[in-house]
Amino acid sequence: MSELRFTVEHEWLRQDADGLVTVGITAYAQDALGDVVFVQLPELQTYAQGDEVAVLESVKAASNITMPLDGEVVETNAALEGAPEQVNADPLGQGWFFRFRPADASALDGLLDQAAYERLLNANADA
Repeated sequence: MSELRFTVEHEWLRQDADGLVTVGITAYAQDALGDVVFVQLPELQTYAQGDEVAVLESVKAASNITMPLDGEVVETNAALEGAPEQVNADPLGQGWFFRFRPADASALDGLLDQAAYERLLNANADA
């Protein structure tokens, strides 16, 4: 299992041994959202980077999850449909949203690593 990558939209990505990439939201994002009460998962199809693929609803707001890279969604976390609170309880584990096959696996290298993501969070806190 490789290290996590992050987007400026507070999504995390992990490339697994099978080449698929698992996507979820960071602890920062789930904390900002509050208690998640509903998750609409993506369809199993190909998306372009930036496409809206999932919707989260919380007690505070609704939020869209966008496709972090071009690729095909091949699996969703169906457990979230009956237990959306898993996003709050374990955002970096059981609270994942979907897995996809990236069109270009090397594009992951262009996303934020842990240190860059922490700098982003610090910059947001200072703003």
